[in-house]
Amino acid sequence: MTRTILIVGASRGIGLGLAREFAGRGWRVIATERSRSDALHALGKVEVRQMDVTDPATFAGFDEPLDALIVNAGIMGASHQSAEQASADEVAEVMMANAFGPAHLAKALLPRLRDGGTLAFTTSLMGSIEDSSGGFELYRTSKCAQNMLAKGIAVQQANPRGIAVLSLHPGWVQTDMGGPGAKVTVEESARGLADLVENADGGYRYVDYTGKDLPF
Repeated sequence: MTRTILIVGASRGIGLGLAREFAGRGWRVIATERSRSDALHALGKVEVRQMDVTDPATFAGFDEPLDALIVNAGIMGASHQSAEQASADEVAEVMMANAFGPAHLAKALLPRLRDGGTLAFTTSLMGSIEDSSGGFELYRTSKCAQNMLAKGIAVQQANPRGIAVLSLHPGWVQTDMGGPGAKVTVEESARGLADLVENADGGYRYVDYTGKDLPF
């Protein structure tokens, strides 16, 4: 039986790479965009929907049964990245896009995910408190919050149904956010992340694309 995955935030970068990778592995791929992505539509092998993690109206009526869900949407936040300079609106924007919006969407769609399925969030090593060296304060804080919310979903809602929850660090990837000097290609990262989603077997993990567990 063909497995179905929903990838939220697939218009470019890691999300687009994941859509291509899972389609190549024979999955039925439903991939979302916030605004039109010609690159996503050009894949031809995916079903494209419009969805925005900060707008619950865009995902409230989703009713497809799923084997896996990847919440990839996110932003870097204000360019200054400074706690001293941050306005209330800038903090709200990055926290809603990277933490609370993804958690809201995940909880809303969890009933669509089969028992024993996989829920994954694209996070970052920058969300690790133990590893932190400071800097990028808005982005780091939002990803740390996302990790906390993801683990809470694992304990409270997912574990009782045997659903694995993954906080996935894709590595320093050659995307618009990572820049051309990044060490990992989109294709390499997407392969590793897809392997982790396909082989997840319950519980919660904060892990990078190579399968290395990361400090919380």
